[in-house]
Amino acid sequence: MTACEPALNDSSTLKFLIESSPNSLDLRQGTDSQSERIGGLIYDPLVRKDDHFNLQPWLATRWDRPDALTWVFHLRSGVRFHDGKAMTAEDVAWSLKSMTNGAILTAKGGAFADVVDVSVRDPLTVVVTTNKPDESLLFNVSDGLFGVVENGAGRDEGLHPVGTGPFRFVDQVQDKEVVIARNSEYWAGAPKIERVRFEVTPDNITVALEMRKGSADVESNVLTQDMVHALQGAQGLVVESGLGARVDYATFNVNDAVLRDKRVRQAIACAIDKDALIASLWRGRAEKAETLLPRGHWATATDADLAQYPHDVERAKRLLDETGLKPDKDGVRLRFTLKTSTDETTRLEAQAIQAQLREAGIALQLRPAEFGTFYSDITKGAFQMYMLRWIGSNEDPDIFRYTSATASFPPKGANRGRFSDARVDALLKQASEETDEVVRRREYVQAQQILTDELPVIPLWYPDNVVVHSARLTGVVLNAGGNFDFLRTAELR
Repeated sequence: MTACEPALNDSSTLKFLIESSPNSLDLRQGTDSQSERIGGLIYDPLVRKDDHFNLQPWLATRWDRPDALTWVFHLRSGVRFHDGKAMTAEDVAWSLKSMTNGAILTAKGGAFADVVDVSVRDPLTVVVTTNKPDESLLFNVSDGLFGVVENGAGRDEGLHPVGTGPFRFVDQVQDKEVVIARNSEYWAGAPKIERVRFEVTPDNITVALEMRKGSADVESNVLTQDMVHALQGAQGLVVESGLGARVDYATFNVNDAVLRDKRVRQAIACAIDKDALIASLWRGRAEKAETLLPRGHWATATDADLAQYPHDVERAKRLLDETGLKPDKDGVRLRFTLKTSTDETTRLEAQAIQAQLREAGIALQLRPAEFGTFYSDITKGAFQMYMLRWIGSNEDPDIFRYTSATASFPPKGANRGRFSDARVDALLKQASEETDEVVRRREYVQAQQILTDELPVIPLWYPDNVVVHSARLTGVVLNAGGNFDFLRTAELR
């Protein structure tokens, strides 16, 4: 920190508790939620998602599609990086090309695998050419996923990031803190908060105590709902809650001998009482999910479009009877194993589901593991069923290709249950190349109908976006994505 920077403990600094350090503030490289949420305050994307996940102009004021393989982005003039340099088409072109030409190492490069050329037409026009129609390109240059860097920015950009966003980078200490300060020259209007210190606090109990004591200003979706409930009404604290886009889900290994019949998977869905779990474990701060896309998304199928599996133990038993799974001497019709991480909330959810399935004669064995081991197992297909969540990726309908297409078996995608259906493959290919959004929606709805019937994945619920903050922070406006964009407009008293 330079000598001219104000002290971090003064009243103009917001103390924001996060559970882990970002792996890279460079949005071309950072893939964890902390990287994308803090990096999203430092860098600007070409487009931003609105409340219905439609993509709206940002650094790109508009874009043209002269043909299905070409995108022409027209850039905003007068935008400057934090070091004063004017942003031009050369910067945007480099930001895109560097993700696939080896200049940086990034898992996000695959999102641009169909890009064959990025050229500069003039200082404020960039032309992107793909080798096949790619309707997800626009989503991949949106907020949280992409940020424009200066021309030539390399692999160490994340250590000293220079963007065009509402806050500029000040300092970072791994596993301790990240400090950012207001960009007073921000083209879209300077934030009102002078400085934010993101303090890494991995222990939930410590986060709750810090918030209660008033020694921190805000936390976002870190605390369990029991902890949030305990803080509700505490002096000097405010709990903000709104609809969330994150989806929690359970995936089956559809090649497993006992789970390959879709009626067995449907029976398991009927035996799970989502309403009871939301009421008890989430204290009502979640909504039932019937698909992976968020509520209100332009491509989300309505409940009326989809097969439904309300809690019905007798229906679950009938479905199991149809497959020949009769109760044994102990009343057990089916035995299988659920793998999870050791995350506290997931552990409690798994135990509750275990008890619910027992009523239908289903004996569920739980096998929690440290996240690295758990993730390695599910990627290899070494599971019968697992529970996890999608954050951000499910805001684009391409999530279905990534999770359900035959071509997306690991390591090429996240179809970890090895589900394969030619009808789904064809619909997803058509939708990914279709430029008419009305037709795209129809194809995605048809794919969701098949997936809800075949049920390789059970969407469980959308947890609310819950932020606890001190009363001195005002004007907090949440969005479903759970990002930190409320810092753009909030104020400190």
